[in-house]
Amino acid sequence: MTRSSVADWLLADIRLPKGVHSAPSPEHVWWRVMCLTGVDYFSTLGYQPGIAFLAAGVLSPIATFVLVLVTLFGALPLYSRVAGVSSNGQGSIAMLEKLFPKWGGKAFVLILLGFASTDFIITMTLSAADAAAHFTHNPYAPRGLSSQMFVTLLLLAILSAIFLKGFKEAIGIAVVLVSVYLLLNAVVTAVALIALFHHPEALPAWKHAVFGSHPNVLGMIGIALLLFPKLALGLSGFETGVAVMPLIAGKDLEDRIRNTRKLLSTAAIVMSIFLMLTSIVTTMLIPAKAFAEGGEANGRAIAYLAHQYLGNGFGTLYDISTILILAFAGASAMAGLLNLIPRYLPRFGMAPEWALASRPLVLVFMGTAVAVTLGFHANVDAQGGAYATGVLVLITSAAIAVTIHVWARKVLRFAFAFITAIFIYTTAVNIIERPEGIKISSFFILAIIVTSVLSRAMRSTELRISEVILEPTATALLSKDEDQIIRLIARSPKHDDDKNCIQELDELDAFVRTRYGMDPTECLFFLEIDRTDASEFEHCLCVEGRQVGPHRILCANSPVVANSIAALLIHLEKTTGHTPHAYFKWKEGNPVANIVRFIFLGEGDTAPLTHEVLRRAIRDPARRPIIHVS
Repeated sequence: MTRSSVADWLLADIRLPKGVHSAPSPEHVWWRVMCLTGVDYFSTLGYQPGIAFLAAGVLSPIATFVLVLVTLFGALPLYSRVAGVSSNGQGSIAMLEKLFPKWGGKAFVLILLGFASTDFIITMTLSAADAAAHFTHNPYAPRGLSSQMFVTLLLLAILSAIFLKGFKEAIGIAVVLVSVYLLLNAVVTAVALIALFHHPEALPAWKHAVFGSHPNVLGMIGIALLLFPKLALGLSGFETGVAVMPLIAGKDLEDRIRNTRKLLSTAAIVMSIFLMLTSIVTTMLIPAKAFAEGGEANGRAIAYLAHQYLGNGFGTLYDISTILILAFAGASAMAGLLNLIPRYLPRFGMAPEWALASRPLVLVFMGTAVAVTLGFHANVDAQGGAYATGVLVLITSAAIAVTIHVWARKVLRFAFAFITAIFIYTTAVNIIERPEGIKISSFFILAIIVTSVLSRAMRSTELRISEVILEPTATALLSKDEDQIIRLIARSPKHDDDKNCIQELDELDAFVRTRYGMDPTECLFFLEIDRTDASEFEHCLCVEGRQVGPHRILCANSPVVANSIAALLIHLEKTTGHTPHAYFKWKEGNPVANIVRFIFLGEGDTAPLTHEVLRRAIRDPARRPIIHVS
């Protein structure tokens, strides 16, 4: 394969012919979409009970009950509100971007993207590691595949190959996987509860262990509250539940929001029931030593019970189901990353062109996942803290966004402020006790910020104007130029009610005519670009016209001045068939400072920047608009 063909294969997504677009995603009934989110959310049952026991010991059911309360009365109402203002699946990240506009909102988004990347990457590595644990501990597993590290890396490689070949999320597959997985979990849980009923000594033994080490009930509850952050990865499904809103069918927007809330409520209730029951049966029926690293129940507590009480045949069926849903959870996480990065970074001008192509991103994400797997030694328990950090920061950001959104309503203000305080506490404790999550997230944040700044600088002289629209007032003014060789004088926006405005226009008009030896009858236009939010990268330029005394003025709003002038000149050349001219004055100041101002503030030494944008946009100098500077 030649170098060119490799590049074509990698960048196939962005080398489609113009006008070729993906078909819109079909809509589905809400419970089917719930299964798509469930491959991530429900699959945590594969390792959550074991992690809960390692964190809380015999207090695992009580700590899990705290998790259930926070799920149903904290995260659920929170994301019900997010769904109400996130009909296109933007989620809490977009809410914060709107609440903190300009560079402040962009900074929030970049930071949250770092934590979201941690969440998705760890979902991939944790799911693969837990799938490997189920595989290697199965009695029928080949001896040559007994290394959990090797099987984890093999699963990640298979996932990478699938996405490199081309993968479309199939809700039908998710429905089958989730339905079978929940059914098998229900069977194992029911059998375990019956076994618990036939072992009446198990409950007194558990009570003795609990009250023997924690005689005070209030102290017991307090410890469970302190341990809650270690169980917080059981909240992983809410942000995903909002992200899939565009796939949910509805008669109208309100119906889609109602169906999304049904999805969130049903998933939370089902998960809460399973979390509560599995924490009880695993804590009371599995020996403590089996949960330890390398133990038969480590990362696979329910699978342990399936083999113990239903035999190796059913246990193997459960292992296969768990491996499949965990593998699909990794695929869902990869798809989430491939949707998240192109949604934000290129739009901000903070990613190279290939960020719109899936295959290069797959290679980047998979390389990162392999590094994380090696760093954590493919250990499920060790990755719990990093996973919880990503999940909790996203939920906390959602809580802050919702609290600000409802601040005008006093009752809701205090309710959501209390929920926010819970998640801030949980996130802080998790970061302090298990800092590996913040370390990984910091790496992602730093990498995103550095590459974003470099990319924005490199892309700053792209045209960046998606479309030029001449309003009727502008078209009427331009039609008065008989030879249609349009000549524009760049001018900083001024208030027309200024008594010196016409005098200034007269002087500037006379200077340009004299400087370039123009005929007094030559038609000149002044061009004013009023700079808006410079943090935006692309823009649709709408040009209006107005008359101030004898002078004709074209005006527009844009986040970047030089690129807008270049785009208008190119548009005029195409519509008139003649080469337009633009006249500038040199800008005083340090050239390096002017370049920095241009990258981040959208303004600077406009003349050379406009010329550079034109040079990059139009390769043929003969068709390039002419820039004059004096």
